[in-house]
Amino acid sequence: MNNNSSGFFHKLKAKLGPAHKKWRRVNKKFHILKWLTVMVLAFGLCLSGYLTYVAKTAHVQNLESSLSKTTEIFDVSNQKAGELYAQKGTYVKLNKISSNIPKAVLSTEDRNFYHEHGFSVKGIARAFLLLLKNKLLHRDYISGGGSTLTQQLVKNAYLSQEQSFSRKLKELFLSIQVENVYSKNEILTMYLNNAYFGNGVWGVQDASQKYFGENASQLSVPDAAVLAGMLTSPSAYNPIDHPKAARERRNMVLQLMVENKKITQSQANYYKSTPITVNDTYVRKDGYKYPYYFDAVINEAISKYGLTESQIMNKGYRIYTNLNQNQQASMQQNFDNNTLFPANAADGTEVQAASIAVSPTTGGVNAVVGGRGQHVFRGFNRANQIKRQPGSTMKPLAVYTPALQSGYKFDSNLVDKKKSYGLNHYTPKNYNNQYLGSVPMYQALAQSMNAPAVWLLNQIGVDKGYDSVKNFNIPVSKSDKNLALALGGLSSGVSPQQMAGAYTAFANGGKVMKPFYIRKIVDSTGKVVVDNTEKQSGRQIMSSRVAKQMTSMMLGVFNSGTGTDAKPYGYSVAGKTGSTEADNTGSSDATKDKWIIGYTPDLVVATWEGFDSTNSAHHLENLSGTGVGALFRNEMQTMLPYTKNTSFDTEDAETMAKGNNQGSGDSIWSTIQDKANEVGSQFEEKAKDFIDDAKSWLGGN
Repeated sequence: MNNNSSGFFHKLKAKLGPAHKKWRRVNKKFHILKWLTVMVLAFGLCLSGYLTYVAKTAHVQNLESSLSKTTEIFDVSNQKAGELYAQKGTYVKLNKISSNIPKAVLSTEDRNFYHEHGFSVKGIARAFLLLLKNKLLHRDYISGGGSTLTQQLVKNAYLSQEQSFSRKLKELFLSIQVENVYSKNEILTMYLNNAYFGNGVWGVQDASQKYFGENASQLSVPDAAVLAGMLTSPSAYNPIDHPKAARERRNMVLQLMVENKKITQSQANYYKSTPITVNDTYVRKDGYKYPYYFDAVINEAISKYGLTESQIMNKGYRIYTNLNQNQQASMQQNFDNNTLFPANAADGTEVQAASIAVSPTTGGVNAVVGGRGQHVFRGFNRANQIKRQPGSTMKPLAVYTPALQSGYKFDSNLVDKKKSYGLNHYTPKNYNNQYLGSVPMYQALAQSMNAPAVWLLNQIGVDKGYDSVKNFNIPVSKSDKNLALALGGLSSGVSPQQMAGAYTAFANGGKVMKPFYIRKIVDSTGKVVVDNTEKQSGRQIMSSRVAKQMTSMMLGVFNSGTGTDAKPYGYSVAGKTGSTEADNTGSSDATKDKWIIGYTPDLVVATWEGFDSTNSAHHLENLSGTGVGALFRNEMQTMLPYTKNTSFDTEDAETMAKGNNQGSGDSIWSTIQDKANEVGSQFEEKAKDFIDDAKSWLGGN
């Protein structure tokens, strides 16, 4: 060592000497190194314990069954209705796979597969060095490195594709757990069936059909090398889209097979000289038979039961639903019939629509269609995702039900006058701007008169109407607590599913049910993970007597009221129509939403029509609310034959009124009470008219 170097270190030692001595004293006093060692060991122990817990709770013993089975959907009668799958192909056993495929794959992906226990020490060291490099370069990921075939299987089956060190650690522990449960051949079989080969194809069987028109059991050495070469980048090396790159990659795999002593050099040279002959005979399975219903099932499984889309699509569940295949098929056919819908807008935009059918006794959704046109997987489902104003379909919930509960009867006389209410002079108008002065309740409902409905809500009190709407499971806020509630004026709007759920109370003796899709979910091993098979209890929100009176009035909607054109031939249906006015269109008759909700004791159907975006160029005509009739009528005619066809236990209110029959077993006292309420209401109305006239007279002097 030269004098200059010696002098440098001497000076450095002289400078660091005091600090070093101080460090030794502090360390000796507080045992800093010992504590650091304990902390590092404790952290390592905790991390190891956590990762072991992750591996143990991943239920890797279910891996083979979940990969080999397709998620199946069953209907309300426990008959198979379809399948769900994403990263799933045709699963075949190892003895149905040509030995050329594993030879090529192992030569390319993991030569030491049969001599490892789920991980490679060299691979881990390489990954660690890459981690250090990326950290120094401020990259928050790792650049691959050292994944064994088992680790690749675990990553695809359990983990995200995120390149992070924490994911790598989880992958390592899960791989060890998989190796503890399965044999090498079982792991290889799962890997080959779960690998992605581009063009939406998973597994070697479907890949063999897609690219070579053969079963996996028939694949030759060069064709097997093509598939093995695609594993690192299916989009870049598949022979359909990139034949040149696929051939170069195949030849590289063939050479790797020589190095791994699976073929000879002379064989490799011969195979390299052969062309790649593509023969696509793959036919994609289409088990997604009822798209909007299956979408709703997936959404409910995610939002209500905490499953992920990937789990639902790939883990081989058996999902039992409330689906009625006959009703669903008929509803879809009706939506495919363009003659049942209004004409398109001038620019070709289709009028949209949505329908849902619910069992009133269970709340189970029998059928659902969320729109017209091309379906998008888990796209916008108007049947349960739109929020639109319900119009007059809100009247039975907000006005007439609480009125009956307050002592009114179905034939009580209501005031039908054009009146203003409150400081803001809210003035509801009848559709035809005509008023009868006085009208029986059943007629006001059947003809969807606005003035009597608002007058009646004012009489019973907005609070009662507001509370009633909440009881029907309709979302409302305090800003909705006003007289406009009578006509469906809501701040946020509702979906057909919510309205169908509300109307179950009328068909179900006053008991409201919440619509739902899934009855039971069973995993690939047969374990029940969700169980809704017990009959749903619902919630009693009105007496059966009130429900019966409401039904008698709503029978008139289809017999003589606004829903006559929607009445299905040969069936008695009760319900309500509704529509909302389209603002800023320049047309007084422009309509934004049209609704029909109808029911029998066996089925509730809610149907909506309108444009997704309403403006002067995109709106419906005819505010009377009868435009949805053709669709609704056909839906009911094709779905009701698949019900018990239970008859109503009441008559049309108009028929009962004409026969002077209350039709609900009321006592004389109930009749006297009804008349007293009616007289009292008329007296109160006269008093209010007098006060209003007095205020007007005083204000004018």
